Amino acid sequence: MSIFGDSGKKKTATPAKRDRLAPRYARRRARTAARDRQASRAGRDIGEIPPVANRKRRSAAEVDFRRFCETYLRSTFTLEWSPDHLKVIDRIEAAVLRGELFAFAMPRGSGKSSIVEAAALWAALYGHRNFTVIVGAEENHARKMLDNIWAELETSDLLLEDFPEVAFPVHRLERIPQRCRGQVCNGIPTRMSHTAGEIILPTIQGSKASGAVLRACGITGSLRGMAAKRADGTRFRPSLVLIDDPQSDEVANSPAQIQTRLDVMRGAILGLAGPGKTIAGLATLTVIRPGDLADQLLDRGANPAWQGERAALIYDWPTNEKLWQEYAELRKEGQRSGAGVGPAHDFYLANREAMDAGSRVAWPQRRNPDEASAIQHAYNLRIDRGDAAFFSEYQNDPIKPSLEASTVDRDALRVRAIALPRGVMPTGHSTITAAIDVQEKLLFWLVASWGPGFSGHVIAYGTHPDQPQSLFAAAHAKRTLSMIHPGGGFEATLLAGLTKLVDDLLGRDWKREDGTARRIEALAIDANWGRSTQVVREFCRRHANAASIIPVHGRGGGPTTRPIHEIKKKAGERLGPGWRLGTVGGQRGAIFDADFWKGYVSGRLATAIGDPGALTFHQGDHELLVDHLTAEKPLAVSARGRTVDQWQLLPGRDNHLLDCLTMAAVAASTAGIDAAGAGLTTRHRRKVELPKPGERRTIRVKRWGAE
Repeated sequence: MSIFGDSGKKKTATPAKRDRLAPRYARRRARTAARDRQASRAGRDIGEIPPVANRKRRSAAEVDFRRFCETYLRSTFTLEWSPDHLKVIDRIEAAVLRGELFAFAMPRGSGKSSIVEAAALWAALYGHRNFTVIVGAEENHARKMLDNIWAELETSDLLLEDFPEVAFPVHRLERIPQRCRGQVCNGIPTRMSHTAGEIILPTIQGSKASGAVLRACGITGSLRGMAAKRADGTRFRPSLVLIDDPQSDEVANSPAQIQTRLDVMRGAILGLAGPGKTIAGLATLTVIRPGDLADQLLDRGANPAWQGERAALIYDWPTNEKLWQEYAELRKEGQRSGAGVGPAHDFYLANREAMDAGSRVAWPQRRNPDEASAIQHAYNLRIDRGDAAFFSEYQNDPIKPSLEASTVDRDALRVRAIALPRGVMPTGHSTITAAIDVQEKLLFWLVASWGPGFSGHVIAYGTHPDQPQSLFAAAHAKRTLSMIHPGGGFEATLLAGLTKLVDDLLGRDWKREDGTARRIEALAIDANWGRSTQVVREFCRRHANAASIIPVHGRGGGPTTRPIHEIKKKAGERLGPGWRLGTVGGQRGAIFDADFWKGYVSGRLATAIGDPGALTFHQGDHELLVDHLTAEKPLAVSARGRTVDQWQLLPGRDNHLLDCLTMAAVAASTAGIDAAGAGLTTRHRRKVELPKPGERRTIRVKRWGAE
C-alpha cells in the first residue's frame, strides 16, 4: 500500500495532532542543541593550564633580559654578545623596568630587529609592560616582527614549559588563528587574538601576562589616541614603545619626510601613554645619511629626551694602511677579472698579524664563513660598498659634507664687502628692512637696504646682547639675554630683549652715502620657535610701531606641497612670490616659503658685483656672516613631476644670520621691491577707473602688514 494512501496523496497531521506533538518536538530540539553546545565547548575548551615546568629557571630571567634571551631564545642569539649588545640589553632593561627612554644606533646587520622582538616578548610574558607598541618605518615591517613573536609562542618548547599560561593556549590553536575567538579555558573565554597588526595574549586568571597587548604600527600610522580594553571593560594606554629602524633609504633622502618623522617621535610617540604619564621606550637606529632621522635623533643637544648613543663596527682602525690598500686592490681586481676574492684572502692570511695590528672591533664574532676575522669582514664591507655607505650604516658616523657643498662659496663671499662703512646704504637704494632671529640665549639681527632689480646691501648685523668675540657659536654665547635682562623667566627676558633691540633699530637714522637719512620700513621677527611664538606675536601687536613690525613664519615647500602664492587668497590677505601676509594663528602675521627664499637669496649672493640683483656687504671682516651664510646646502627633491630645492642645515653649524637675511629679503618683497627673476607673479593688480574731470579721489597707502 502506498504511503500516499489510496488517493496517492501525502498524509498530513491535523492541527489538533500538531498541537499535541509540539511540546515533544521542542524538547527534542532543545536536547539536541544542548548536546551540540556541549560538544562544541568540549572541543574549544583547553581545560586546565599545565603547571610551570621549571620555576627557578623562569624566575632567574624575570629582571635579567640577557638571561631571558640566552635561555628561551637560544636559536636566535647563537653568537657571543659584543660589548655594544650588552649596552643595548642594559638600555632595554632600563626602559622596560624603570620607564626610561633611549635611542641607540647599531651597525647594519647587528640583530636590532631580533633584540626588539625579544624585548617585546620579555616585557609581556613577565607582566612588566601590558601594552607594547612596535613601530617600524612601514607598518608591514612592524607586522612581520609581530609574526615572529607569535611564531616563538607557537613553536618554543621551553616557553611552553615555563610560560604555559601563555604558550599552552597558543599551542592549542594548532596554528589556526581563527580559533582564538571561540577558545575557552575551563569555560571562561581566553579572549586571545592574533591579527595582522595586533596580538592579545590569553586572559588567564593569575597570569601576569593576562590580556597583554602587542601592537604593530608604521611611524606615520595612527599613533595618537591608541588604547585597548581589558576583559572588565577598562581602557588602558601603551606603556612601552619599541622602534626599529624608523626610516628607509627614501626617507633619509627627503628632508620633508625626515621632519615629519621627527615630529612624530617628539610628539605622538612621546604622548602614547596619555595625559600625565610618560612612555618608556627604545629606538634602535642606523644612520643612512648626514642629517637624516637617525643622525638628528641621536643628537643629545637637539633631542635630549632620547639619550642617544652610537655604536660602530670598528672603533680603532689598523695602523698598517698600506697593506690594507694592497688588499683592497687585490679584491677589486679579482672581482673585475672574474678570478674572485681568493688572492686577496690569501694575502690577508699571509699578513694577518701585521694587518690586524692596532685594530679594535666591536664584535669579534661578526664575520662571514669565508672570512678569517671581523676586521677583514669590516674592510670587505667598506671596499664593496664605499666609504659613504660604510661610515653611515656601519659606523653610524656619516661623512660630513664639506663647506663647498653649499651653493654659496666662502671665498666668494669674503670679497663681497664694498667700500661703504657700516650703517651706510648705497646711492640708489631706497628701502631698508631688518630681521630678528630669536634664540634662547640671544637675538641675531640684520639690517639691509634694497634697490632696483632686488639688488641688496647688508648695512649692519649683530646680536643682542653683543658678544666679546667676533666668531662664536650661539650655544656657547658668553653674554646672554638672561645676563643683561635678569629677574624674570624666559618670556620676560625675551620680551625685554626684543623691546631694547627693536627700539634701537627703529629709533635710529640710517644714512645713505649721499647723506640722506632713512628709517627701517619693515622689520620681520621670527615667530617659528615654539617657546617664543606667543611672546613675539604679542610684542609685534602691542609695539608703538606695530605697523612696521610683523611676526613671520618660515615654512618648507616640498614638491608635493602647493606653493604658497597659489593658495586661494582670503579676504584681507596680500600675496607675493613665496609669501602671504594676513592672519596667522589668529593674529596678524606672514608665512613665507623658506626654501624658495633661501634659494633666491643664494642667487643674489652669486651675482657678480655691479650686475643688477647683486648682494653686497659693508666693509670689514665678515667671518661670522660668511659662516652662517654657508651653513646650509640645497638638496633637490622630486615628486609628482616637480623638483624643488630643500635647504638642509649642515651638522654642527649656525644659520641664524642666513635666516635674518632671508627674512629681510621677504620683507623687502612685501614692501614693494620687485623680486626680479623669481619666476612667480609678484603683483595681483585690480582694474582701476581713472577719475572723471573735476572728481577728487582719496588714495590710501597701506603700511607693511596693515589690515
